[in-house]
Amino acid sequence: MLGGEFSIALDEHGSVAATAFGGVDALRERFPRASADASESADFCLVRDANRVRPAREQVEDYFAGRRREFDLSLAAQGTEFQLRVWAALRAIPFGETRSYGELARALKSSARAVGRANGANPIALIVPCHRVIGADGSLTGFAFGEDAKRRLLAHEGVEPWTSELAL
Repeated sequence: MLGGEFSIALDEHGSVAATAFGGVDALRERFPRASADASESADFCLVRDANRVRPAREQVEDYFAGRRREFDLSLAAQGTEFQLRVWAALRAIPFGETRSYGELARALKSSARAVGRANGANPIALIVPCHRVIGADGSLTGFAFGEDAKRRLLAHEGVEPWTSELAL
């Protein structure tokens, strides 16, 4: 998966709470309030449990194998009301398409900067497809896992470059 691991954290109900490109250390780095001990006060608990995460893992593997274009998973993203609205709008962007920050801002009656901040705070990368949001000029900006990862995800989805910024 983009040349490495993809980690998924579930909440106590089995809903996806967070994701990260990389191993469990990448989750810990992105979410320092995550805990390895369920008794601690934390955003979510990091426990290795292949059986619980299997449905989400299979959907992610199917996505990377080209057999899945959208995810059908229960999500437990925690954020402000505005962030949740932005993340819902991200989920509405179809596989293989992009939207600019400005387009999302107009649809949500907000500013592109506010949409960008909410997009950057998305805890469930890939499943909530923040990689499908680009600059108005087609530039690849604002992806927590880097421009190269964003470019590769969009290429996987068949997004054609239309500026030199997007050339692979």
